Amino acid sequence: MVIKMSRPLHRGVPAIRVTSSSNGLLDSQVKEQIEKEELDRNQSSHRFPFWSLFSDNSPLTKYDATDNGFASDPFIVGTPRSRHRLTILLLKSSLVVIVILALTGSFWWTLSISTSSRGHIFHSSRRLQEQLVSDLWDIGELSFGTSRMKEIEFCPGELENYIPCFNVSENLDSGFSDGNEYDRVCRQGSRQNCLVLPPMNYKIPLRWPTGRDIIWVANVKITGQEVFTSGSLTKRMMMLEEQQISFRSASLMFDGVEDYSHQIAEMIGLRNESNFIQAGIRTILDIGCGYGSFGAHLFSEQILTICIANYESSGSQVQLTLERGLPAMIGSFSSKQLPYPSLSFDLLHCARCGIDWDKNDGSFLIEVDRVLRPGGYFVWTSPLINVQSSLRNKEKQKRWNFVRDFAENLCWELMSQQDETVVWKKTSKKTCYNSRISGSGPSICSKVQDVEFPYYRPLQNCIGGMHSRRWVPIEERATWPSRSNLNPSELALYGLHLDELNEDTANYRIIVRNYWSLLSPLIFSDHPKRPGDEDPSPPYNMLRNVLDMNARYGGLNAALLEARKSVWVMNVVPTTGPKYLPLILDRGYFGVLHDWCEAFPTYPRTYDMVHAEGLLSLESSQHWRCTMLDIFTEIDRMLRPEGWIIIRDAALLIDSARVLTRRLKWEARVIEIESNNDERLLFCQKPFFKRQPS
Repeated sequence: MVIKMSRPLHRGVPAIRVTSSSNGLLDSQVKEQIEKEELDRNQSSHRFPFWSLFSDNSPLTKYDATDNGFASDPFIVGTPRSRHRLTILLLKSSLVVIVILALTGSFWWTLSISTSSRGHIFHSSRRLQEQLVSDLWDIGELSFGTSRMKEIEFCPGELENYIPCFNVSENLDSGFSDGNEYDRVCRQGSRQNCLVLPPMNYKIPLRWPTGRDIIWVANVKITGQEVFTSGSLTKRMMMLEEQQISFRSASLMFDGVEDYSHQIAEMIGLRNESNFIQAGIRTILDIGCGYGSFGAHLFSEQILTICIANYESSGSQVQLTLERGLPAMIGSFSSKQLPYPSLSFDLLHCARCGIDWDKNDGSFLIEVDRVLRPGGYFVWTSPLINVQSSLRNKEKQKRWNFVRDFAENLCWELMSQQDETVVWKKTSKKTCYNSRISGSGPSICSKVQDVEFPYYRPLQNCIGGMHSRRWVPIEERATWPSRSNLNPSELALYGLHLDELNEDTANYRIIVRNYWSLLSPLIFSDHPKRPGDEDPSPPYNMLRNVLDMNARYGGLNAALLEARKSVWVMNVVPTTGPKYLPLILDRGYFGVLHDWCEAFPTYPRTYDMVHAEGLLSLESSQHWRCTMLDIFTEIDRMLRPEGWIIIRDAALLIDSARVLTRRLKWEARVIEIESNNDERLLFCQKPFFKRQPS
């Protein structure tokens, strides 16, 4: 007697097919067996409720066999029943996969909802993400045994004009003297872990161009009494109106600057200062600039003048120049080279700048020669140059003769001398150095000595820049504004192609337009009027100076000028990144080399806006030589109250940076970038915290 049993299509009593010769005993045995199997199945289904998702609840038994005695394979699709069993199994497996994917998708959706959302950080999803980053940050901080997530304290009042790396008393204790005590020395622990508050009566500067001519006395470290009692003619000519210092064009000082600029142009051989551009002069380094009036006057002629001056513990000309919205930074010829590449400027200017050019064996003049382009000009105004005065004073005559002879040995051509002003022109021909009398003047630096990117290196006693491929006379360069668009042969010096520069320019053109759209009407309104302010003159600009912390090719600078924004940009090239600073300078912009793990050489409350694209990624690739918080506290020090910060970087770094903004008391939001999901914008404003009377 043969019994055939098939696997059931559904759970329940299995289908039984019995032959016609079966008897009652067999029927009874079969019935008992079936009931037993059914009981086992029911018990299994109660013990493992999800088993039905993976199996058909019909365990294979010795009766579950084919006619030839072999167990049937459920994956053999040769018969309709086996195909049906396979279909059921696939359906069940698919259901399991769907359930797993649904649960997993729900979990990941919960984690990523904040990254996919767009808009302000105050949305619930953004707050969830911030809380997650904050919690992770706290866990990391607690692992070091301390919680540093509390807000940073404000600095004491005596640090309101503090600049790290410039500590005269420490330098004196270290043996610095003869003016070197004012040098920049970045010691360990020179940073202050606090936020610098503005002076007691600080006021937001007036809008450009009004702010160029009128500043608030309380915003700078100078008093009205100092203005009138100072021996400086420039200071005495400033008009003090209640709480303001005025540089209005009606003053005698301004008219004097105009005549002075006209005199320099004539000495160079030009009709007037409006012909500087045609003569190849675009960038000027003004040494010891007073209060920037020379550069302020030339600004209307599209001449970019940057002021550098020594650190001053009181009454700073750099601070006052910056307060006027004019380019300036602390720089010194005392003992170290300036952080500019060789062959950087078209003209260097020194009008009673306080530098003794005849000292230190002429090394100060050698540094001037290094940063001056071939064919560039050095303009020096000093009582030492006055012929009649020098004839009556043998010491003055000796000093003047040294400078004149040393300039000749540097292959400078004496173009003109009038009253107290002299103009030299640097040679455009390298052959001049070989034609000098043997042993006269400084030698030419070797390739090892001739470093194109010095970063506060000791002054050299040899002529630098001779090995640079950028030795191009200014008269052979394109004039401004064509200079900003370098040709393929010029770009080849930096290993770049024209397409790369064009793509960078196009990208920043869009970026600047988006920034303007994003921030308007907050700071870029066509009518940026504050209550009580007069309507500003065109171009109605609330933003005057921008610090670009990772300038690359100077694309932000180029886009701002192309958009006709009345701003100037301090293009900073990090020491840890690609060295494109010569490219920026050759385009007719200003820039400087800097290590962002050190303090920038400027006074507090310098810039209206700070921009950083890719800087955090750059520093993280260097294994964070300093912390992100160190960089942000330095940004806070440099930024004016109510100033703006725009940081564009990788999403994870922006999330971490967003958490730090709470410690710095910045008002912040994260902006998604539709064109790039891997990057984000961190857009912040520094609040105006007023110092309370003690």
